[in-house]
Amino acid sequence: MDTQNCFHCGLDIIKEDEIIFDAKNFCCNGCKTVYEIFSLNDLTCYYDFEKSPGATPQDIKGKYDFLDNESIVSKLLEFEENSTAIISLSIPHIHCSSCIWILENLQRLQKGINTSQVNFPEKRVRITFNPGVVSIKAIVCLLSSIGYEPYISLENYETGTNTIDRSLTYKLGVAFFCFGNIMLLSFPEYFEVKEFWLDQYRDFFRGAIFILSLPSFFYSASGYYVSAYKSIKSKMLNIDIPIALGIIVMFVRSTFDIFMNYGSGFFDSLTGLIFFMLLGKMFQIKTYSFLSFERDFKSYFPIAITKISADASEESVAIYEVEKGDRLLIRNQELIPVDGILISEKAEIDYSFVTGEAIPITKQSGDKVFAGGKQIGKVIEMEVLHSVSQSYLTQLWSNDVFQKNVEQKHKTITDRISRYFTPILLLIAFAGFGYWISIDANVAFNVFTAVLIVACPCALALTAPFTFGNVLRILGKQKFYLKNALVIEQLAKVDTIVFDKTGTITTNKKSNISYEGDTLSDENLLLIKNVLRASNHPLSRMLYDYLPVPILPNKSALETKKIKVDAFEEITGKGIQAHIFGYEIQIGSAAFVEKIEENNIQQTSVHIKINGIYYGKFIFNNQYREGLEELFKNLSTKYQIKVLSGDNEGERLTLEKILPKGTELIFNQKPEEKLEFIKKLQVEGKNVMMVGDGLNDAGALAQSNVGISISENVNVFSPACDAILDAGEFQKLSYFMRLSKNAITTIKMSFTLSLLYNVVGLSFAITGNLLPLVAAIIMPLSTITIVSFVTVMSSYYANKK
Repeated sequence: MDTQNCFHCGLDIIKEDEIIFDAKNFCCNGCKTVYEIFSLNDLTCYYDFEKSPGATPQDIKGKYDFLDNESIVSKLLEFEENSTAIISLSIPHIHCSSCIWILENLQRLQKGINTSQVNFPEKRVRITFNPGVVSIKAIVCLLSSIGYEPYISLENYETGTNTIDRSLTYKLGVAFFCFGNIMLLSFPEYFEVKEFWLDQYRDFFRGAIFILSLPSFFYSASGYYVSAYKSIKSKMLNIDIPIALGIIVMFVRSTFDIFMNYGSGFFDSLTGLIFFMLLGKMFQIKTYSFLSFERDFKSYFPIAITKISADASEESVAIYEVEKGDRLLIRNQELIPVDGILISEKAEIDYSFVTGEAIPITKQSGDKVFAGGKQIGKVIEMEVLHSVSQSYLTQLWSNDVFQKNVEQKHKTITDRISRYFTPILLLIAFAGFGYWISIDANVAFNVFTAVLIVACPCALALTAPFTFGNVLRILGKQKFYLKNALVIEQLAKVDTIVFDKTGTITTNKKSNISYEGDTLSDENLLLIKNVLRASNHPLSRMLYDYLPVPILPNKSALETKKIKVDAFEEITGKGIQAHIFGYEIQIGSAAFVEKIEENNIQQTSVHIKINGIYYGKFIFNNQYREGLEELFKNLSTKYQIKVLSGDNEGERLTLEKILPKGTELIFNQKPEEKLEFIKKLQVEGKNVMMVGDGLNDAGALAQSNVGISISENVNVFSPACDAILDAGEFQKLSYFMRLSKNAITTIKMSFTLSLLYNVVGLSFAITGNLLPLVAAIIMPLSTITIVSFVTVMSSYYANKK
């Protein structure tokens, strides 16, 4: 009798419980209700991706009442500000494309949910919602009602500890125990020793071998059967199908041999096969976790934050050294790296990093400020609540809002090969079996099993991720931090490099500064220094460091300590306008302070205007970065080089002497003009890399194919950039570009090596010259060889100066 399956969850339907609705069969009211919800919201294409993709919703009445407690909810939230809150939930039931599709369309099921993003490998969904419209409890109940009940463990949220899955270790241990003992019991069979007691107890030994094979066959290899079943069910053939088929064929054949007294079978090969495949899988997981550790915990952004010491002095410290209770100083455009409490009277925070929306939010003294916000306006002080979460900052930097649409060429090559590999492999295995079965049944079974085992595309599939992972690690150690592995591919395609001038090819560490104009009093100098304190522009930082701290007489209205800035506005590409202690201060370009230059000598300069009176200008004789001349000489042989600057042409002659002939120099560029310049190059078919300081170049960095932000130990970088380069490693840029091209070469070489492995292995297997056990040893060896090859080659290229 045919059993009916539930249209929603696929489970067998008990006849008396069957519910028919909309001409479809359901096993229970829960599944029918989920179908109704999807139908009412025009989401029935959920069932088009996979057949019966859902799970039966469980009864959760009263289970999540604890989510009414605000203190508990605050621990679950990643971010909460006005009408935006973000939460990440673990959803164990995520298993297919239908799950991803429905979970990324939650906004169509519940008003108040803005976006939801699924992290499939980690089985998590990140939901951005309006807490004024929908509560966390309502979201959790919605997820539960459609069969995606989240796993919420407050212990994990409080301690940050996660349970470790050791099932693979246990399976490997069982497989090793069975393999070792079966090998021991099989020794007399190998040598065909004719001894009375061996002949007398042969059946006992064979029985023991059979019993010892069962835990390995049923438990250790269970992962391959489950994976193969799911693969067939979803009509996507993966590599676990031939492996599972090979194991089952060997087990059936060996059992038949023992019970029919034809021999001891292939149980030694079978358990050895399972052991070596699990060993290969363990190696793969360990290597992946090593690369993940290198990426997550060592790729700290080369940025610092200003910490205020107990004696009110300011010092620059690495962000991961910040601890709870520290007082931090946040300047204009700086990213807030930690959750904290605002000490200053008022602040404007831009949370576009977190939410993608650049509408500043006003915070008052005592309010909580979240990591990922960007401070806009005057300088503020805050107290740290939690130490820096590096993984959270990495997550913000990789926010989908700021991702560029790039080709994933090597990923598609791997996917394409894996898709066609399994059907072709099965065809070869059955053809080989069909040919040999009429000649020698033993050889036929060996050929069939060996073909299925030896031709593993794992090495092929691991080539690109392992190469990119190792290169990411190498670059991170040399203080070149990439957003993700795809940036390496984009770097390899670059043919044109555009450099910003101020703060990029010039350094704000050294500069010969002179002043021309009316004498500035100590009071004026103090006002200027306090206004500059809030700015992050390279010229502002240089001038701030250059100006002395004036000692004012006690009778002065201004004190020697830091003065509160009443209003502060930094206009990109122009200058700063501020109100401080009743004075109006303007610091910036000649046009900004409405000063007409009297002579034609154009220099990099910052003009000063106080209470409408023009005082003079600070002239900067810029110091160019060490190794600049040699870097441009190396780059000009392979790339078109262009330099953009917001400054005037005062340094054209100096730059023409330093830079290679033919380098295009463009001056007086506003931020929007830099952006248009990049667009123009791209229209001409150029693959453009933009190198800037991330302040006035955000638009150009976002528009370029690859945007690199130079960091001078200041906590500023643009979410639009694809990479952050520590300013001290600037002269290595040509080396980094060459390494990215070599990474692609390594991938192509290892693809070829992997295909060669498979062709040679199959040619031996199909001719009957390869035993299944040898095939099982070769398979993880091929993976180890490929991983070792890409690691050695990428390290070789990295060490090749």
